[in-house]
Amino acid sequence: MRKIYYILIALVSTSLWSCAQSYPGLILTTQGVEKIKSEVHPPLFKKTLQSAIEKVDHAILEGIDVPTPKDMAGGYTHEQHKNNYKYMQLAGALYQINGDKKYAEYVKQTLMQYADKFSSWPVHPTNRSYATGKVFWQCLNDSNWLVFTSQAYDAIHEYLTKEEVEYLDQQLFRPYADFISIENPQFFNRVHNHSTWGNAAVGMIGLVMNDEELINRALYGLKINTDNSLAKDNDGGFIYEKGKAKAGFFAQIDYAFSPDGYYTEGPYYQRYAMLPFMLFAQAIENKRPDLKIFEYREGLLVKGVKALLYQTNASGEFFPINDAQKGMSIKAGSVVTALNIAYGISKDPDLINAARLQNSVLLDQNGFEIATQIEKLPLQPFEKSSIELKDGKDGDEGALGILRSGSGKDEFTVVFKYTGQGLGHGHYDKLSYAIYDGDVEVLQDYGAARWVNIDQKEGGRYLPENKTWAKQTIAHNTLVVDKKSHFGGKYEIANLNHSEGIFFNTDNPKAHAAGAVELNAYAGVEMRRIILLWKDDHFDKPVVLDIFEAVSDEEHIYDFPYQFAGQIMSQNFTVEGVQPEVMGDAHGYQHLYSEAIAEAGESIQMNWFKDNKFYTMTSESKPGDNIILGRMGANDPDFNLRRDALLIHRKNNASKAIFLSAIESHGTYSPVTERPIQPYSKIKSIETVENTATSVEIEVKSKSEKKWRLKINKQTGKVEIKERT
Repeated sequence: MRKIYYILIALVSTSLWSCAQSYPGLILTTQGVEKIKSEVHPPLFKKTLQSAIEKVDHAILEGIDVPTPKDMAGGYTHEQHKNNYKYMQLAGALYQINGDKKYAEYVKQTLMQYADKFSSWPVHPTNRSYATGKVFWQCLNDSNWLVFTSQAYDAIHEYLTKEEVEYLDQQLFRPYADFISIENPQFFNRVHNHSTWGNAAVGMIGLVMNDEELINRALYGLKINTDNSLAKDNDGGFIYEKGKAKAGFFAQIDYAFSPDGYYTEGPYYQRYAMLPFMLFAQAIENKRPDLKIFEYREGLLVKGVKALLYQTNASGEFFPINDAQKGMSIKAGSVVTALNIAYGISKDPDLINAARLQNSVLLDQNGFEIATQIEKLPLQPFEKSSIELKDGKDGDEGALGILRSGSGKDEFTVVFKYTGQGLGHGHYDKLSYAIYDGDVEVLQDYGAARWVNIDQKEGGRYLPENKTWAKQTIAHNTLVVDKKSHFGGKYEIANLNHSEGIFFNTDNPKAHAAGAVELNAYAGVEMRRIILLWKDDHFDKPVVLDIFEAVSDEEHIYDFPYQFAGQIMSQNFTVEGVQPEVMGDAHGYQHLYSEAIAEAGESIQMNWFKDNKFYTMTSESKPGDNIILGRMGANDPDFNLRRDALLIHRKNNASKAIFLSAIESHGTYSPVTERPIQPYSKIKSIETVENTATSVEIEVKSKSEKKWRLKINKQTGKVEIKERT
């Protein structure tokens, strides 16, 4: 029956193939090809084109290799199949732009080898995924393959005979689309970046094949019975209703993004997901303009690209909130793709400034236009201002507040996280923050415990320490109560809750402010945080002022970590050296050594050095408070964790507590000249003057005896500043 089914599909495909269908038309279009061929290639496009020629020519010289799937990420077969789809996509574009048939022949012969072997391959032998793939260890990577390969197939479609098209459709593409969707509904039919790739893969190949059933399946999801089983009459009706999307591509747009374009899993996964979002949307725009996909939810997809670009430091690296590998940046190919398509739709000149940082474009009409505009428009920095990005489908599930001052290398940024959980990739870090001085992490977010595509480390998968350390609250810069993570480290509870933003106020140019509250992370404990990015001519750079309040009717142990991850230069407290002791047995404390302890006085001040810059933290404290100097790495037999340092400000047996601190960037050191410039802090002390239900007033005193009083309205974020001598 299955064989007859594919024969019928092939006949339908053949009939549709004979209809008026323009190739290429998926991403690279016939009009785009004509433009590229008829005009002078701008330097960046020429560079990208030459790079593609070198890569594909080398692949052709090496010979086609379609090995039997065996390895995890980073292993030979995994990487070879990944290279195959990347080189096929490039070869298809080169065939259209250069007209050299050797590129079309390379794609054809590679596809024929896949078609000859696909049906004989069992499910991938690793069986280590909730949705095990066929060519790769997980369906996610199989979808990657089909997203890229569909573009190659579209580019050489008219080079193929009808018989070759029938064979590829019947033996490879339709079975592959069915495998990703019908045979893996748990992968295909949910809201997640994995499913976005699956929807795009099935939809894009459906558009090339002109297969309406596949297109509808991708757009609206699989039909599911009331018992959650897959309906047999899948081609009759789908579970999508306008405004009530539950699966498929429209559901991804409906539920994964806030109205501001914030992606609930965070920028690292948004970077990854924007490629299938934008590629499939571009294909829909080209093939099904009646759907007006780029107008959906008030142009949300383009908003998503812009929101993503805002979640970067001065070097264009994404803030590593939630599960994220540090160093990922807007130079990633997925972001280049997303930006190119977003520019093609919006023509926003600010995207050209971001494209200059990427220094790469696509081999299509959008890439050609960006490369042309880079030559025409004057050189300008990519400006990023303070911005609040709301979280949640309706923008009512907290937000990510980004406070900024300066631009380029002088950009100073505070990333304040009061969002929802972020689905399975979220961390237990309500009201946490990270600070960037240019591209230096002053106070860090650890990111994820993972070595992506490094076979030696669990085949490139998440490491066990991702759950036991990286996700836990103590790994972040926020309050830990009774040495337990927020929500007890239980995802099912955390996913039902979100923090609430109180204000995001940038009216005062000298003090941008953000405030938020968290009521559910700990039963009976209310947590409130106010962050100020304060500028004054007395200081070379903005000063971060942090006010964190905890209120409870019961006494608790309050731990407030500062993840400075640098080298201590000096401190105002006397430490008692101890043999490193493990700090606990759960919630991340099992991975921490206490290296030294100290009794706090009326203030805590520590000066540290990181990436050739000096920083100082000055905090208000009370007698009885403890200071713990800790380091990561306990109970880590495979050495998966970094050995970064942190300071913990601990308040014992407290019901109400306030943690008030100033973080100051103030100096540099050159290892070449061996000359330190301003290695000492200018701040002498910081203290709470008055704290009421409606406002909090703090005083900052400099070592030159200058004083500033800052009064913050707790409801509006209005900041009043008075300078005193």
